[in-house]
Amino acid sequence: MRGGGSNGDSGDGRAEGLGVGPADGSTEPGGRFGLLRKHWLLASAVAVVVLAAGIAVPLSGGADDQVNDPCRQLPASVRALADDPAAATKALDPGDDLARLGSVKKLLVHEKVCGDGARVLGRIVDGATRSAGKGDPHTAAQARSAYAVAAALHDTELPTGLAPGVARMLAEYTLDAARDNGFSMKSEPGPVAPSEQALPDENGWVRLGRFLAPGEAHTTFAYVDRAADADADIEYLIAELARDPEAFAILYDAERANLAHYLERLTDEGGDPGFRPSRREPSSTATTWPDNDLQDVADRVGTLMKYRAAYTRDGTISDLAAFDRSVRERTRGTFRPADRQLNTRPPMGDIADRPVVGPVRGDLMDGRYQLFTVLDRWAQQRNIPPQRAVAMRQLMDDFYVRALWLRI
Repeated sequence: MRGGGSNGDSGDGRAEGLGVGPADGSTEPGGRFGLLRKHWLLASAVAVVVLAAGIAVPLSGGADDQVNDPCRQLPASVRALADDPAAATKALDPGDDLARLGSVKKLLVHEKVCGDGARVLGRIVDGATRSAGKGDPHTAAQARSAYAVAAALHDTELPTGLAPGVARMLAEYTLDAARDNGFSMKSEPGPVAPSEQALPDENGWVRLGRFLAPGEAHTTFAYVDRAADADADIEYLIAELARDPEAFAILYDAERANLAHYLERLTDEGGDPGFRPSRREPSSTATTWPDNDLQDVADRVGTLMKYRAAYTRDGTISDLAAFDRSVRERTRGTFRPADRQLNTRPPMGDIADRPVVGPVRGDLMDGRYQLFTVLDRWAQQRNIPPQRAVAMRQLMDDFYVRALWLRI
């Protein structure tokens, strides 16, 4: 359960200070972030078939006893999956050829779910894709299930209550989600990369990323299969999740935990301990890939803040101070790297579940401050050469600001 943060943020002037308040003072949603708004005029047309489709139609409590939007009532067999992770994995695993992706879509994709149904679906997603326990790597079936969830939810508006469970899934696969650059990986054989691809080559380079656990299957979220109508667009999914304060807190926690995990595995010079000089990449140095990785961390945190600002401008977030308080109440706390270099390679689920060292200090929504506080403390404790520490700080600053102000 998410929590542990103290409510120390002030909401006074937050929107104005960020330049995120609506220009005309209205709170009407619009733009790209008004995706898939409900078509109210269709309600009467479908009313005659909703019962036959197994859809519940609750009545409003108003004086006119007006019929609300139809919602999907989850059957008991589906609800049971929330308490059975193995069965949930089997239900969401689309197979190597994605032949069962359609079944996953039927299970997860609903515009509105009755009662607590959306949260139940979120628990199913979390259980199906989560590793079995501490120290356990993700299996191929769990990794395929994670791909199927992202592909099924592509270009859909999530029903209220589903976002936290999906965010927990992405937190479990932070390193894999970070590789999705929006381009199709046609050379990939499928949605999951085998664990062998996590091993370094003779030059110490690993295509899937650095410091990976042995024996873990990795989700290739960027894989696209047009024939199977499979496109797991992580950028779109994160944009959807960022509207929910609990999901926002989960994703933000995952990025900050990953930063602490990453820094404590670098050398005392701020470099990759597995680097080997290569004739194939003569310009590469021990800091080349760490620089790229740290830029990406800053970019993803900046992107979360960008969505927060955009949703405030278009009215999706109607009360920014309340949104920020909710995020802070749900964040787990502060993550700090060890004061010495570590050579362990924990699975991704353990990175997401990294213990906190205390409550968040300072303005949680100043992502740059939160990143720099961790980086500067690490550099001081590890006696990182000042020139290298300044360079790392600057490159993270550049990519954070770039992501924050990049037009949507």
